[in-house]
Amino acid sequence: MGSVLSQPERAVEYVSDTVTRSVKLLVAGNFGVGKTTFVNSISEIKPLRTEETITEASVGIDDMAGLPGKSQTTVAMDFGRITLNPELALYLFGTPGQKRFVPLWEELARGALGALVLVDTRRIEKADEVLSVLEERGVAYSVAVNQFEGAKRYPLEEIRDALDLDPATPLSSLDARNRKTCIQAMITLVEFLFQRLESRLLTTHQ
Repeated sequence: MGSVLSQPERAVEYVSDTVTRSVKLLVAGNFGVGKTTFVNSISEIKPLRTEETITEASVGIDDMAGLPGKSQTTVAMDFGRITLNPELALYLFGTPGQKRFVPLWEELARGALGALVLVDTRRIEKADEVLSVLEERGVAYSVAVNQFEGAKRYPLEEIRDALDLDPATPLSSLDARNRKTCIQAMITLVEFLFQRLESRLLTTHQ
């Protein structure tokens, strides 16, 4: 789509006068998959975060298996913005990953064009819940594997099969700490969503 990326100047809070379109997107995924890190890496403004320290109240409720170093969690949402090209701004809403916060998704998903779903191969079975929530709400999505250090690497086609993804659903990999890979995953999602919109418009006018 010939996107020209803006420079990540965190001090710039305003939206450029050239921006004529804005899109609301979700950054979704299960507990501990790297959504907050992703939004922090990609946002051109200082992101809004609602992280709280994990307490004993989470014991027996939140699945901490495979996350020995996790000490904080998002309890409402993360929010960031990226100007993908001079005319288009993306507003990113990171969803909480715990199942007990699913009711918050109703408001977060309202008006969202689509979602980028992050998955972790160490806990890939946890992605099914997230994908189901999006599908139930009719939210289109692409999937990106967050490549954690020390995690085993799998061919993307094996991951596609494990998640039972539709052949048309984009699947890529990234490092949530690396802005360049995060931006590429976001471009892939936006191109996919706009192609879907164009296809629907063509069908409607036939």
